[in-house]
Amino acid sequence: MAVTALDVLRGIPLFRNLADEDLVALAGLLRERRYGRGTIIMSQGDPGDALFLIGEGQVKVAVFAEDGREVILSVLADGGVFGEMALLDDEPRSAHVIAMSDATLLQLRREDFQARLKSSPELGIALLGELSRRLRRADETIAGLALLDVNGRIASLLLELAREEGGDRITRKLTHATIGQMVGASRETVSRTMRSLVLQDVIGVTRREIVLKDPDRLRVAAQRA
Repeated sequence: MAVTALDVLRGIPLFRNLADEDLVALAGLLRERRYGRGTIIMSQGDPGDALFLIGEGQVKVAVFAEDGREVILSVLADGGVFGEMALLDDEPRSAHVIAMSDATLLQLRREDFQARLKSSPELGIALLGELSRRLRRADETIAGLALLDVNGRIASLLLELAREEGGDRITRKLTHATIGQMVGASRETVSRTMRSLVLQDVIGVTRREIVLKDPDRLRVAAQRA
């Protein structure tokens, strides 16, 4: 990897505010795992015993309906975290995680985390804060699906993805089909909406990124019930 485990930890909101002593200790507990594109990293219902940090690559968190339809809950890239609930309970995995590209992950096993937690209460506080943020985002997603039209749901998703990257750009590689699976819409509907946003100069789209040129207009659409 181009960066060290300690570098990865410092770039992740879950651990960013921890003391260097805690970060160094955690870095020593991480185990590197590599997965090829399309690999199922974990399946819904699998035993949960570890958290994963994304050192490099992109993954999707998804569930499948009985008729085989895929619903993408989130797309995570460098610095993303998944499987954190496994650090606190013995429940099975609640979703599938699939590599969307070749990915290098850092695994933190539950027993290692809990052993470290006994000497660092700040670590537990950080984890609770991250779980609280995840719950708030889940509430916002549920509300959006119930109250917003497709335009509003796409606007809300773009704003959230840009917020997660800390600015007005989305560098994660997202096809229109993937966006549709995240907002509950067809690929054709997403394509029409994205094209309209480009023509209105609300967003700019290149092969590498989506740029939010007029976030205020997206916010208006995302708040419209």
